[in-house]
Amino acid sequence: MDEEKILDLCARYRRLYSAGVYDVMDEMGHPHQCLSLDIGPLETNWVVAGPAFTIKWTAETRHPVELAQQKEGPNLFSIVDQFHPGCVLVMETGKSMNVGHWGELTGLMSEVRGCHGAVIDGGVRDSRHLRERGTYPVFARYTSPIESVHRANIIDIECPLWMTGSLTEGLLVRPGDFIFGDSDGVLVIPVEIVEEVLAGSEEVSKTEDMIREEIGAGVHPLEVWQKYGRF
Repeated sequence: MDEEKILDLCARYRRLYSAGVYDVMDEMGHPHQCLSLDIGPLETNWVVAGPAFTIKWTAETRHPVELAQQKEGPNLFSIVDQFHPGCVLVMETGKSMNVGHWGELTGLMSEVRGCHGAVIDGGVRDSRHLRERGTYPVFARYTSPIESVHRANIIDIECPLWMTGSLTEGLLVRPGDFIFGDSDGVLVIPVEIVEEVLAGSEEVSKTEDMIREEIGAGVHPLEVWQKYGRF
């Protein structure tokens, strides 16, 4: 998929909302595509949309012997030029619950290369600076001041990830799968159906606008339900 097409998809998805997108995937037989509801935005009005650029971390290393035995993975500075416009960085961290895997400066580093944000099944640092800048949406499980250097390592990139799910224990995220998230949650849309889901979600949005207008004008909810078949 070329860059122009990706950026168009990103812009169109950002006009939607996760509940409508989820409903479409649910009706298509893909009900388990929501990440853990513990993963949320630092600011409630943030929306993230784009194809996944996947990053796999190790869990924290707490013992010097474990650190010495740990296989060294890709260096952050060796992967920065692989980020591509429109992508969303998606990080699996080995169920970490203490260090910050991404921060304001790494966010800026990726933002200037066209990344549209980050979704982290783990932690983020520098949350105040990220909020103040406001242009790089980060969704994470927790915030932390603890540096990840020497405590966690990137071991692979652009590989399949097994993220924490909401309706299932785990949720597969492949490079290029489309990520869409807002204050209600983060969805993983398989790349094979990303355009079909988008078209259906846009129709749902239009229909719900009409429902909203009619209910606001005093039309009885039962009449609205019978007319549109959704609520």
